[in-house]
Amino acid sequence: MMEEQQTPHKRRVRYKGKYPKKFEEKYKELQPEKYQDTVEHVIRKGNTPAGMHISIMVDEILDFLKIQPGETGFDATLGYGGHTKAMMQCLQGRGHMYATDVDPEESAKTGKRLAEQGFGEDILTIKLQNFCTIDEIAKEVGGFDFVLADLGVSSMQIDNPKRGFSFKVDGPLDLRLNQQKGISAAERLDTIGREELAGMLYENSDEPYCEELAKAIIDEIRRGNRVDTTTKLRQIIEKTLDFLPEKEKKETVKKTCQRVFQALRIDVNQEFEVLYEFMEKLPGALKPGGRAAILTFHSGEDKLVKAAMKEGYRSGVYSSYSKDVVRPSAEECVRNPRARSTKMRWAIRAEG
Repeated sequence: MMEEQQTPHKRRVRYKGKYPKKFEEKYKELQPEKYQDTVEHVIRKGNTPAGMHISIMVDEILDFLKIQPGETGFDATLGYGGHTKAMMQCLQGRGHMYATDVDPEESAKTGKRLAEQGFGEDILTIKLQNFCTIDEIAKEVGGFDFVLADLGVSSMQIDNPKRGFSFKVDGPLDLRLNQQKGISAAERLDTIGREELAGMLYENSDEPYCEELAKAIIDEIRRGNRVDTTTKLRQIIEKTLDFLPEKEKKETVKKTCQRVFQALRIDVNQEFEVLYEFMEKLPGALKPGGRAAILTFHSGEDKLVKAAMKEGYRSGVYSSYSKDVVRPSAEECVRNPRARSTKMRWAIRAEG
């Protein structure tokens, strides 16, 4: 009887210097369950470990939602599953959570991770679809007692250079939440006109240099140079803002890059259209007395959510809503800098 061939041991990649710089080399942070001490060290420094996402405003969300065992809930954006897990813990094994996500890669990882932690299909149903389909799911399950929509992009997506969400590392200019659907940001730039691009930058991220940037990007494409990587786009932004005084240039370039990438991401994923549809369907998906909390991360989202809740209150579908935003604590912002721009708004479905 022949001995089974053993798989040869594969040594992990060696990297220069004390810490790995490339995403693929962060072997400890990409397997947080195995290297908890490393992850905790990174978090204490105020950073988010690669391949992870730190959930924002968990206490404030749970304080408002007042989840009771036996209830039915909906998490519009599953992501890394931190919020979902916190809400399921409140159910104490009774009731059910439904969650949606359009990212097939990350939702599969999250589903596996949560199942290993004891949150399997008996308490959690994950649907690979857009959260604006909330009405279909609500009809199927008889409505929701509580709903959470965290509209931020997960850190795992931002950190992975293959996704093109970050201007800090080189990668394809993609920016799609689901890379199997739609067109990438690079393909969008191939066909867009100068005026439309300037309008997109202004409407989606309040970009003050929208005209200058739109001209520079379109001129580059007209010269036959595709803007198809994160580095190429960042370099155009740097060159366009070269006239700025040296002392303010670095910070302005950084903030402009953030706004330009955000505007493109919103456009290729049709985020405003999806959010508008979701807000229209939300009251009908809530049971009488049901509660909804929504986290936004920029003014365009916040204005849309505020207007929808205000209109719902005026028409009588909501018994109350947040006239003022709830912000994360100063301590949380120090612990997790990505929480700084977060605003939470809430609404309660009328009983009648």
